[in-house]
Amino acid sequence: MAPPPSSGALTQPQAFGLLAAYTLVYVLPLYASPQTRASPGRSRDAPEAIRARITAVSLSTTACSLATLLLLPHVCDATAAATSCSPLRLMGYWPVGLAETLKSCLLTGLLFAAPLYEALVIDGGWREWISGFQPLRDIWAEWPAWRNLVAGPVTEECLFRSAAIPLLLVAGSSLSRIILLSPVVFGLAHLHHFYEFRVTHPQTPLVAAIARSVLQFSYTSVFGAYANFLFLRTGSLLAVVVVHAFCNSMGLPRVWGAVQPYWLSEDDAARPARVILWSGIYYALLVGGSVAWWKNLYFLTESPLALAVF
Repeated sequence: MAPPPSSGALTQPQAFGLLAAYTLVYVLPLYASPQTRASPGRSRDAPEAIRARITAVSLSTTACSLATLLLLPHVCDATAAATSCSPLRLMGYWPVGLAETLKSCLLTGLLFAAPLYEALVIDGGWREWISGFQPLRDIWAEWPAWRNLVAGPVTEECLFRSAAIPLLLVAGSSLSRIILLSPVVFGLAHLHHFYEFRVTHPQTPLVAAIARSVLQFSYTSVFGAYANFLFLRTGSLLAVVVVHAFCNSMGLPRVWGAVQPYWLSEDDAARPARVILWSGIYYALLVGGSVAWWKNLYFLTESPLALAVF
């Protein structure tokens, strides 16, 4: 159950209204200046565009987080337990939750067992890690990697989880509504990419662009529900930030087609038995990892820091 709601100080419509307002505060500044707006002659991966956007969303997230931090003491029920109404506790800042972060990563790793197998074994990614943690160096050297693996996860989780969920909790929203309904706003916050894609890729057919946006809305909404679940169960902002970064790095899992081991020559790859063997391992991990994730969903997210018990 959620922490006790405030005595009429914050209603559920008001809490969801604040979530919608926070979303606008996050998205609208991306179109406030030529430096942040998409244009036909400049990719969204251009370093100057990424730097300007990171600055904009960082300021927006800071403002929304401060608003929640200052609002919580006034709307949280004074009769509730002190830890339940501590703003830093409700927002997942403190305690940090290192154990919760490790367990959440393990849980998510089970779900991505097959993609990890493909990335590390089939594609030979393990060599880059052994040769000096190249993927980590890329984060510092490449602006798109910094945006996708650091700035995006940090700002989005600080806003959509840390700043928004505590308000929904103290307003008395049900856990199912928080987990399943609020991610729709998170998904809608990504629909502006449709406009950007049309601006930067005008030659792409409209149907293809719409299908791309529908797919993005679907998986961002699903991830939002998962992140909400993790945040409520672990009470750790760090946990959802790290899981978000991990999911961004992995992308959507392959659900069809054969995997192609990097060590097979063209002649070897032409032998179906070899490809079938390694592809079979992938799909066995895809199914087995999903089952293991489901069976450990509650066990690996159990925590004394939980913001809700369910």
